[in-house]
Amino acid sequence: MWHFDTGLLITLGAFVMVIILAAIKAMQKMRERELQAHQDLRAREMEHERRLKELEVEKARLELEKARTVKTGDAAPR
Repeated sequence: MWHFDTGLLITLGAFVMVIILAAIKAMQKMRERELQAHQDLRAREMEHERRLKELEVEKARLELEKARTVKTGDAAPR
């Protein structure tokens, strides 16, 4: 039959508790970094969408100018 010393059991329990607490803290930090990465990615996606909309507006404006120029006959003959 196994016989454990109470002091040894308490020491091992404390050691395991420290390891578990350190692992929990590491998991929390990892989760925070993951959430921050997702937030950064979303912010970049929103900025990209804003730029695309600006380009679409600029493209539409240029096409409208071109159509007006052709319609008024100001365009050079081809």
